[in-house]
Amino acid sequence: MHDDDHDRGLVFDLEALERQMLARRRMLGLMAVGGGAMLLNACGGGRDSGTSSTTSSGTATTTATTGTGTTGTGTTGTGTSGSSACVNAPTETNGPYPADGSNMANGVLSNILNTSGVVRSDIRSSFAGLSGAAAGVPLALTINLQNSNASCAALADYAIYIWHCDASGLYSIYDLPQQNYLRGVQATNTNGQATFTTIFPGCYAGRYPHIHFEVYRSLSTATNYSNRLLVSQFAMPAAACTAVYAAGGYGQSASRFTQTSTSSDNVFGDNTSAQVAAMTPALTGSPSAGYTGTVTVGIAV
Repeated sequence: MHDDDHDRGLVFDLEALERQMLARRRMLGLMAVGGGAMLLNACGGGRDSGTSSTTSSGTATTTATTGTGTTGTGTTGTGTSGSSACVNAPTETNGPYPADGSNMANGVLSNILNTSGVVRSDIRSSFAGLSGAAAGVPLALTINLQNSNASCAALADYAIYIWHCDASGLYSIYDLPQQNYLRGVQATNTNGQATFTTIFPGCYAGRYPHIHFEVYRSLSTATNYSNRLLVSQFAMPAAACTAVYAAGGYGQSASRFTQTSTSSDNVFGDNTSAQVAAMTPALTGSPSAGYTGTVTVGIAV
């Protein structure tokens, strides 16, 4: 039943009148503010007429992972500040050569994560009693791990495990049982960063050049694939692939690379363009000098 607002007594009428007066004062105040803003705009009062004056549409947007953040040139590249629009890394297969306890290698359950010495920044050499080092163009890759549920805030003390093939497209432990190089784990620092020193991966038949990685909550949980929070892959920049493989020392990688692309790849092919861009490290350098790069990984935790 609808209540009628009339004939409720003096107290009700006074309260109603007070509410009307308050609403009118608020309206006048808003009109005054709006008029002032219009006057400032007309007089060119803004510091930069080409940018927004608010933080949310200014600084946060310019550090989005799909733009400058993922290329390592923006604020998010440093891992010290977040963004309001970072891209979650897509979940991908860990492939047939993870050595994370999920499959067998040469008839034995393979789990490099439990091997003493696996926590390291330079992963070019074999360790734990094995000798040998992977030859190839040096690559120093910094991974920025960010929480997409918290404005892309840096995630400190998480663990990242990376692995990839050598210059000939072969994987240690599986293709090369006497080697365990190009595998390593690191904890992220206070800025959510972990830097690995490795080599530029080769290209083998049927796949676009890539680096595998898994994210764990901590070093203590980075002992078995069942504890991982994310498994995914980085796609190597096409221009760098062309330059590295043309320089020599990478077997058949040059010819294999001409036969693939991210769109035709059976892993990257079903990702969005934003996801592919986010998972492609930004590199500087050359085959003769080596490469340095950054990439930002968004994860919802």
